[in-house]
Amino acid sequence: MSIIEVRGLKKSFGDLNVLNGIDLDVDEGECIGIIGGSGCGKSVFLRCLELLEVPDAGRIMIDGLEITANDADVDHIRRHMGMVYQRFHLFQHLNVMENLILAPTILLKMDRSTAIAKAEGLLSTVGLLGKKFEYPSVLSGGQQQRIAICRSLMMEPKIMLFDEPTSALDPTMVGEVLAVIRMLTKRRLTMLIVTHEMNFAREVSDRILFFAEGGIYEQGAPDQIFDAPSRPLTVSFINRLKYFHYEIAQREFDLIEMQNEIMLFGEKYGLGSMEINQIQVCCEEYLMVVLERGYGADDRIDIEIDIVYSEAAEQIEIAFGSRGRQYDPLAAVDEENLDDLGLMVLARLPHSHEYEYVDGINRMKFIL
Repeated sequence: MSIIEVRGLKKSFGDLNVLNGIDLDVDEGECIGIIGGSGCGKSVFLRCLELLEVPDAGRIMIDGLEITANDADVDHIRRHMGMVYQRFHLFQHLNVMENLILAPTILLKMDRSTAIAKAEGLLSTVGLLGKKFEYPSVLSGGQQQRIAICRSLMMEPKIMLFDEPTSALDPTMVGEVLAVIRMLTKRRLTMLIVTHEMNFAREVSDRILFFAEGGIYEQGAPDQIFDAPSRPLTVSFINRLKYFHYEIAQREFDLIEMQNEIMLFGEKYGLGSMEINQIQVCCEEYLMVVLERGYGADDRIDIEIDIVYSEAAEQIEIAFGSRGRQYDPLAAVDEENLDDLGLMVLARLPHSHEYEYVDGINRMKFIL
C-alpha cells in the first residue's frame, strides 16, 4: 500500500522551473534512493513533501492524508515524517539529551521519564550513550548527525527523509552516519534518501530515482539503474561521462587550436599530462592519415571527433566520424608493414579499436 502519493507536483522559483510535474507512489517500508546532479530538484522535492516548500501545483498524500489540501492540519501530518538535513540543526544551548526529548515531551505529550528512556535506547543503538550530557559544540560532525537522526526517531515517524545527510561531513565521518541509516533499512522504515554516495544508494535502496530535466528522468531497481541505465542522461551521470566535440570541414584546419582545446578539456576534468598527450597524438595521427589517404584532392572534408572520458571506468574513448568513401586506415596493417609512423601509433597506442562503415560514414573508435 502506498504511504506516499504524489501527483503532478510542480515548483518554480521565478523563471526557474525546478519540478515540472512529478508523479510518484512509495510503498510502506520501501527505501528510495534519489540521485542526480546538483540543482536538479532533489532537495526541493523532499522539502515539498513536508511542505517546507509550497508546491505551485499538484497533490501530496502522506499516509492517506493530503498535506497540500487547503484545510490540511500540516503540523499533524508532519509528525508522521522525520527529516534529516545536510546540516544538523541541533539546539546549541541544549545538551544531547535535552535536544532529543524536547519535541516528544511537548508535541507528543510523552512523559519525561519515558522520553529519557527512549532517548537512551536510541543513543545506545548509535553508540553515543556516553555523550548524552554533552553539548553539540564539542561533538564531531558525524556524532551530531547521528544525534539528529535519533532526534527524528524520537517522534516515532512512519517516514524518514534524508537530504544528503553526509554532504557536510569530513570523509572520515561519513561511514558512521551511513551505518546508522543501514540499520534503519533493516527495520523496514519507509525512507527517501537524497545522496551522492552511489555505492551506498545501490546497497540500501529498493528503488532508485534519477532526477533530471525537472523530474524523475528514470527509475528502477538499483541493478537496472547502475548497471544498465536506458536513457542518455542517466548513462552519463552513472558513468560520470565528460564530453568533447570537434568538427573539421577543411583540409587546412587549425591543428594547434584543436590540440589546445583537447588540453583544456583534459585539464578541466583532471586528466594527467600523459593521458592528454595520448589523446592529442591519437587525434593528430588519425587525422593526418585520413586526410592524406581517405579523401581525394577535390573531396569535401567532413570529420567529427568525439572524446568521452568516463570517470567511473577511468577510460577514454575517441570516436571519429568521417563522411565519404569507405576507408579503414588500419584494415591492412600488420607487423611487416608498420613502417609508417602514423599507422604504427594508431595500431599500438590504444588498448583497442573498432571500425565500421555505416550510411556513408567511416566510424572509428579508439579506447585508451
